[in-house]
Amino acid sequence: MFNFAAFIPRAVMQSIPLLLGSTGETITEKSGNLNLGIPGVMYVGAISGVIGSFFYEMSLEDPAQINSFLAVLIPMACCLLGSFLMGLLYCFLTVTLRANQNVTGLALTTFGIGFGNFFGGSLIKLTGSSVPSIALSATNKAFAAKLPLAEKTGVFGRIFLSYGFLAYLAIVIALVTSHILTRTRVGLQLRAVGENPATADAAGINVGRYKYLATCIGSMIAGLGGLYYVMDYASGVWSNDAFGDRGWLAIALVIFTIWRPNVGILASMLFGGLYILYLFIPTGTNLAIKEIYKMLPYLVTIAVLVLISLRKRREDQPPAGLGLPYFREER
Repeated sequence: MFNFAAFIPRAVMQSIPLLLGSTGETITEKSGNLNLGIPGVMYVGAISGVIGSFFYEMSLEDPAQINSFLAVLIPMACCLLGSFLMGLLYCFLTVTLRANQNVTGLALTTFGIGFGNFFGGSLIKLTGSSVPSIALSATNKAFAAKLPLAEKTGVFGRIFLSYGFLAYLAIVIALVTSHILTRTRVGLQLRAVGENPATADAAGINVGRYKYLATCIGSMIAGLGGLYYVMDYASGVWSNDAFGDRGWLAIALVIFTIWRPNVGILASMLFGGLYILYLFIPTGTNLAIKEIYKMLPYLVTIAVLVLISLRKRREDQPPAGLGLPYFREER
């Protein structure tokens, strides 16, 4: 029989990188920037956190005596810095130099994956490990620490209380982002920049500043998704090219949620469940059926795109200025 008590926690853990990535990309796209470099940003955020954590653990004589606060603070600070620099680079190229956003995003994805693999491989050589991976078990314990009641409340605890703090932080970030975008003056001005930057500029809104801030903050949030994958979901183990296509799924999730971060909470859990469904449904020796199950997240995304195209409701469409460079002289 299908084991929901085991499936739901795995689906939720799988969904957190998608939720953080899609929330960050939603903020970015609301400013009119289409950042297809999110997979690279998440990769750089993850390896930056791994570098910080690696050298912190190496500095300790006994990793068992690790300070939990520093074990969380150092990799998070490194992750936020690395992903911030990726967002800053994207903005410099697309906002200041007005480079093509699609090409720039794809270039950052390639750069980010290469950057992560290079430094990840270098750290593996430093450890002298016989396997191509780094295990940061002490840091993993700090990130994956569960709530005290998780083990005492049975199925309820396993489903709702058995996650690390970044999982709950991701949900809070999504809810706060949704509130800011829809209920605050800052959110209104950000959406105005994404819809019609010329009109926003004429109204006295600093278009460049909003694009820079939204893209850099969005990149930092997405970078946390990469950090969560390594430090919590993967139990603190870094392996080159282990991310798969989660960054691209995060971008697809933005369209799936119709640019609404609060909807992204449940949508990311749905995607996370579909992503690992093949592990919980017996397929025997029929590998073709297993591959079909792996296709489900992408088939659902295509179906949603078709439905959105047919409905043609304005509130379901992307920002009008998405992906378009803004030239103030042409206003």
